[in-house]
Amino acid sequence: MTFSQLFVAGTFGLVIFTLIFTRVRPSLVFASAAIVCFLTGLVPAESVLQKAVNPGLVTLVVLLLISIGLEKARWLRAISDGLIGGKLISSLLRLTSATALSSAFLNNTAIVAALASSVKAQKRHPSGKLLLPLSYAAILGGTLTLIGTSTNLIVNSFVLDRGAASLDFFAFLPIGSAAVMVGLVVLLLCNHLLPEGGAVEEEAAQYLLEAEVIPASPLDGHSVEQNNLRQLETLYLIEIVRGGQSISPVAPTELIRSGDKLIFSGDVRDLQRLQAIEGLHLFALDDDTLHMDLTEVVLTPNSSIVGETLKSCQFRTRFDAAVVAMRRGGDRLSGKLGEVELQPGDALLLAVGQDFKHHRNIDKNFYVISGTDVQRQLTSRDSWLLGLGFASVVAGSALGLFSLLKGLVVLLGFMVILNIVTTTELQRRFPFQIWIIIASALVLAEAFSGSGLADSLALSMRDSLQGAGPFVGVIGIFLLTLLLTELMTNNAAAALTFPLAWSLADSFGVSWMPFVMAVAYGASASFLTPFGYQTNLIVQNLGGYHLRDFLRAGLPLTIAYSITVLILLPIIFPFK
Repeated sequence: MTFSQLFVAGTFGLVIFTLIFTRVRPSLVFASAAIVCFLTGLVPAESVLQKAVNPGLVTLVVLLLISIGLEKARWLRAISDGLIGGKLISSLLRLTSATALSSAFLNNTAIVAALASSVKAQKRHPSGKLLLPLSYAAILGGTLTLIGTSTNLIVNSFVLDRGAASLDFFAFLPIGSAAVMVGLVVLLLCNHLLPEGGAVEEEAAQYLLEAEVIPASPLDGHSVEQNNLRQLETLYLIEIVRGGQSISPVAPTELIRSGDKLIFSGDVRDLQRLQAIEGLHLFALDDDTLHMDLTEVVLTPNSSIVGETLKSCQFRTRFDAAVVAMRRGGDRLSGKLGEVELQPGDALLLAVGQDFKHHRNIDKNFYVISGTDVQRQLTSRDSWLLGLGFASVVAGSALGLFSLLKGLVVLLGFMVILNIVTTTELQRRFPFQIWIIIASALVLAEAFSGSGLADSLALSMRDSLQGAGPFVGVIGIFLLTLLLTELMTNNAAAALTFPLAWSLADSFGVSWMPFVMAVAYGASASFLTPFGYQTNLIVQNLGGYHLRDFLRAGLPLTIAYSITVLILLPIIFPFK
C-alpha cells in the first residue's frame, strides 16, 4: 500500500471505531474526517463544494423539508383509530400493512410517532405486542420506493456522484414488495416472541418518579410502613437517595429523613397519590405555571442534551417544561431524576408551560408522542391539497415527466405560499446534520476511491473468493452493511460501504446495480437493536422493550428478510 492508501485506511478505521464505540455525533465524526481529507490534499476544494450540492443530497434535503408539512396533515390521525380492533392478529395485520404502505411515500419516523400514540391509547391489546411490529413495518415499507427511506436517497446520491443516471423511483419495488410480504408474515407468526406486557395502564409502571421529603416534614423520623408508603397501590417506593447514597431495596422498617429523595415506580396518572401526602414535594406539580395534562416525548438521537443530566442542561429553562417521570426501555433507572444521564430513546413525561410549544428547539430534541400538540394541524382543505400535490410529484417523477428534485422544489414553494409551512419552520427543521453527514461521506468516498484503496481492497476480496463469483461478493457487501447498520446508524453504514461495493463490482467486471442495491437493502435491515434506526428508538421506551426483545423478534425477521433479498438480487438486477 502507498502512504496515501494507508492514511485513508487509518481515517476510515478511526471513523468506524468512533461511530461504534463512542457517543460523538456522527455529523462531527464525518465532518472531521472530510476536513482532514481536504486539508491533506486527498480531495480538492472543487470536489468538496460539488459534494455539498450533489443532486441526490439536495433531493433528500428538500424531501425532508416537505415532510414537515406532511406531518401536519390529518390522514394518519384520521385512519389510525380504525386500525386496531377485533383479534390481535387482524389488528396486527391492518396496522403493519397500513404502516408499510404509508412508509413507502412518507417519513417513516413521523408515521411511527403518529401511530404510536394511538397504539398506546387503545385498550384492546397489549401495546407491547404492537409497537415493535409497527417500527419493523415502517422500516420494511421504506424499501419500496426511492423516497421510502433516507437510505435509498443517500445511495442514489452516491450513484449520481459517480456520473451514473439516477435510480428509478420504483427500482426498489420488486425486491421491496417481496421483503415486505415475507416480513409481515414473519411478524404475524413470531408475535408470540414479543413480551406479553400488559394493557397501557400496566406499562406505565415502568416510569421513574421522584419526590423530596421537605424540612420539618411529618414523615421525618417515621418508618416507610408507618408513613403508609407501602400502601399506594399503583406506586412503589423502590429507592431512597440520602446524602448521595442509595438505599435499595427499601425495607418497611427504614426510617424516612428530611431531605430524602424518594424514588417511585408506578402509574404516572396516580401522581395525585403522592401529591396528597403531606410533607412530600414534587417540584413539577407545585409549579402553577405548568400544565398537568402531561406530554410524553422521546429523546432523539441528535438531541443536544444527550449525555447531559436534567440538572446540567437546565431543562426547565431551556424547554419551559419540567420532567415528572422518566423511562428507559425495560431497564430500571437508579438515583435522583435530575442526575440521570440522558440517552437517545429515553421517554420523558413533561409538565409543560404555555411557551413549550413555541420553543424552536422542541422538534430538534424530541419526538412528541402524546399530550400537547406542539405543531398546528392543517385544515382538511390544506391536508388534501398537500396530498394531491405530493401525489402529483410522485406520479410525474415515476412517469419521467420531470425530475423528482424539480417536482419537490415546486411543491415546497407552493407549501410556503399557502402557509402550510413557514420559512421559520424550514430554518428550524433544516436537516443540517444529515446534510453534513452525506456531503462529508461523499468526500470520504472520493478519497477512498481516488487513493486506489477501494480498488485494492476490492481486488483482494475478489482474489480471496477464489473464483466463487460476484454473487458471493454481493452477499459479503450485504452482510457487512447489515452488521454496520446495527452497530451505528443506517445512513452511516450505507455511506461507508458504498465505495467498496462499487469497486468490487468493477473488479468483477459486472453491473454495479446488484452491489449498490445490496448496500441499500442491507442498510435498511435494522431489526436486531434499537440503535440503528430512529423508529426502533421511539418504540423501545413506549413498549418497555429490552435489547433481548429486539434480538428475539428481530432475528427471524432479519434471516427471512436477508434470504429474500439475496435470492432476488441477481434475478431482478442481473450481473451482466
